[in-house]
Amino acid sequence: MITRTTNQTLARNAQQNLQATMSRMAKLQEQVSTSTAITRPSDNPAGTADALQVRAEIRANTQYSSNISDADGWLTTVDSAMNNTTDLLRRIKDLALRGASAGLSPANKDAVAAELDGLKQDLLKEANTTFAGRSVFAGTSDAKAAVAVENGEYTFSGSSTGVLRRIDGGTPVRVDADGAAVFGTGANSVFALVDTLAADLRSGADVTGHLASIDARANTILSRHTEIGIRHASVLKARDTNLDQTVSLEARRSGIEDLDTAQVILDLKLQEVAYQTALSVTARSLQPTLMDFLR
Repeated sequence: MITRTTNQTLARNAQQNLQATMSRMAKLQEQVSTSTAITRPSDNPAGTADALQVRAEIRANTQYSSNISDADGWLTTVDSAMNNTTDLLRRIKDLALRGASAGLSPANKDAVAAELDGLKQDLLKEANTTFAGRSVFAGTSDAKAAVAVENGEYTFSGSSTGVLRRIDGGTPVRVDADGAAVFGTGANSVFALVDTLAADLRSGADVTGHLASIDARANTILSRHTEIGIRHASVLKARDTNLDQTVSLEARRSGIEDLDTAQVILDLKLQEVAYQTALSVTARSLQPTLMDFLR
């Protein structure tokens, strides 16, 4: 069977070919103007799914970065407070040793006791250190102060539940310190210890027995401080890992979504040449018909 090819068939085929060429050219122009390889999911369904996954990982990594910065702030504040507390206890021990001297006059003992009162206030200040408006020794409690003083008694008003920050996909890190464990509570607190030491100095009693208690509290603080240092080191390591992950994820996203601009521009120029060529060939192949002369 012989298929008849008419001018109308040639014109329709030519129009379809030109439309297809224009569509490809328009797609390339859109890519160049948006600078992205995927302008709609239908462009690359598999690439779209990968891009969505990578972008979700980027958002999570960004949140981890924010958590790391917050955790670093908490732990830096706690570390500073612990350092100051250790220095204060060292000074308190020096004063206790001085007060234990047999030849110290009552007036000098009163002066040492007065300095101890001032150091106790400094200890309370460290115990109630805050970061971003929250006490770093009160746990998850919203109490303004971890240690409250009422009628000469010291009460821990915080919570034993720690403040946690998720710095990666693993286990959250505690970013505060247990004030009750660091400073003690009630009559067993370091504040009560200093009060007793000062009172014994004023009364002329032997204060040698307090030295062991001061050392025990200093060792407790050192142990807790070491824990803080370990947690802080893990946060700093997580920050470095997070930065590496940020670069890696951005490279993955760019590989999926961004286009090679130079290559696309070259393809666009080639497509424009192809379109112009198609127009020229179509004009030559579609010769005038008898109806064109009868008009």
